[in-house]
Amino acid sequence: MTRLVSLFGGTVTDTEIQVVKENQVVIGYGAGMNSYRLVVHKVEHSKNGFIYHMINLDTKEFTSTEIINPLSKKFGIGKYFDDVNPEFMDAFEVVILRQEVEAKVREKAEADNQEQQRREEIKAIGRERLKEIIPANAQAVIIACEREDRSDPYSDYFAASTVRTVILGFSTHTKSNFQEMRNLAGNYTETEYLKEKNEEYENRENYTGGHGYYLGKSKYHGWIIKKAQIYDRNRFFEDYAYIAGKEENICISKVPTATTDVPTESVTGDFTIVDYSEKSVAVFGDTKVIKEQLSALGGRFNKYLTQNEQKCAGWVFSKSKKSELQQLLNLNQE
Repeated sequence: MTRLVSLFGGTVTDTEIQVVKENQVVIGYGAGMNSYRLVVHKVEHSKNGFIYHMINLDTKEFTSTEIINPLSKKFGIGKYFDDVNPEFMDAFEVVILRQEVEAKVREKAEADNQEQQRREEIKAIGRERLKEIIPANAQAVIIACEREDRSDPYSDYFAASTVRTVILGFSTHTKSNFQEMRNLAGNYTETEYLKEKNEEYENRENYTGGHGYYLGKSKYHGWIIKKAQIYDRNRFFEDYAYIAGKEENICISKVPTATTDVPTESVTGDFTIVDYSEKSVAVFGDTKVIKEQLSALGGRFNKYLTQNEQKCAGWVFSKSKKSELQQLLNLNQE
């Protein structure tokens, strides 16, 4: 005897006893005690007893169960058979219904496969885009997330899901900084209102179960801005590939090209260019007077750089910009 205890009502069922037959109609009761009808299209026996395979007559979907209780002893959510006046469907009608559902299952599997192929194509595009736009010294990405409320106040359940993510920019450090988030908020029209300083939008939930640091009205609905650390670049490319595969999800401000905004004449001053990493160079010195030219060349100002083992502010560039920097700063080519 195999005994199964129902979670609803605590009744014990001997699954070695067959309680319904093929083509028999079963009544199901869900949350709110809303009823629906099913028909048994196959009964099989396993090591745990009888299993009843059914078709939901409303949704045209397959389902199965090991427990079906008599309707005369109905106690709550579950599946029941009429033990007084059992109802049966025509066997041929059930066969046709089963074929219809099987065709529906095949169509869904094919649609899922096509959707997966489409996603992979988009992700392939996204991976290449990310490789092109990520700075050499990026340690984090700043993103805007559209949140959709999934809460159910009646059951005291509070939750939300992200329905869209937009990449606003990258950061050379991992520290959460609301000003940095505000600086990038204007890159996307939906978050532009967050670029104005408002302490009510600064959320610090850096605790277990919290949502971390984020800029926005609510974590449950609307747009928020937050920073995500890049621990591994390959993992980052994979995690954000689908997002970046859609061009509208990349809202990084475009830096003017050097040919249109950088003066052809060189400037003079006490400047130093150093190889800062394998793929980047840094400019140190009194750069305040030429910050617009440096920005136009694609530089990013960082006051937390290191020079001669000392903290020092400077500008970081891709190493490909080194010759243009030397020309701009009137420094000798190596």
